[in-house]
Amino acid sequence: MKIGVLALQGAVAEHIQMLSSLGVTSLPVRLPEHLSSINGLVIPGGESTTISKLLHEYQFIEPLQKLASQGFPLMGTCAGMILLSSRATEFPWQTIGAIDIDIKRNAFGRQVDSFETDLTIPALGDTPYRGIFIRAPIIEKIHDGVDILCRLNGAVVAVQQGRAIACAFHPELTDDSRVHAYFLKMITGDTVVKDSI
Repeated sequence: MKIGVLALQGAVAEHIQMLSSLGVTSLPVRLPEHLSSINGLVIPGGESTTISKLLHEYQFIEPLQKLASQGFPLMGTCAGMILLSSRATEFPWQTIGAIDIDIKRNAFGRQVDSFETDLTIPALGDTPYRGIFIRAPIIEKIHDGVDILCRLNGAVVAVQQGRAIACAFHPELTDDSRVHAYFLKMITGDTVVKDSI
């Protein structure tokens, strides 16, 4: 199995390191033609406007939209969640539309409002997951077919639709590999959402 990490901007190295720690081959994806050699793609956190500009400049949008429509495994964290959404308010760039949600950028506040907190994610087991939120987006509306994986104080912060998952927090910045392991199991068909909340 080879997992790509979109390497235009953001926490690329951290995702590659986390995936490598799970024993899978991971590689940076810098051009659309690299998509043909991977089994799944992670879109990292970073600056959503910058990543979007580069997605258009390097002509990634149409190939990614096509892959999403075919059920290709995708994982987005923070800015990656925005890009995987079907609609993002106050965001002028076209999104990939892999997950049918409406999302708002920086809804948890600015950089100085970043925080960490324990999350309950039933799909990952009973042990709390330490969520790191940095200028995190929030989901404003969830449409049919989307499963909720996690809430924080009532706000939805992690979702799945088919073989695409997204979270508002940064699993790559922790020592806990369970989110990435869940993504890998989803690719191999070893897991389904049993504990949507």
